[in-house]
Amino acid sequence: MSDNQPQLTPTELREWQQSLEEANRHNIFCHCRECNYEWVASKPEACVCGSKSMEYISCWQFPDG
Repeated sequence: MSDNQPQLTPTELREWQQSLEEANRHNIFCHCRECNYEWVASKPEACVCGSKSMEYISCWQFPDG
């Protein structure tokens, strides 16, 4: 069985990884497990309610639309 998946060149892979790192640095979805407050931040942070029981998800993982 042949693999018809296109392969990235080392340069393309590096550019793709850098774009994901950039997205992660500036778009983190934060969810408080205590009060269910949700927001987007540039870095993981504690909730306004003071809880540190948080869930963090990189926003690039969400589809547009």
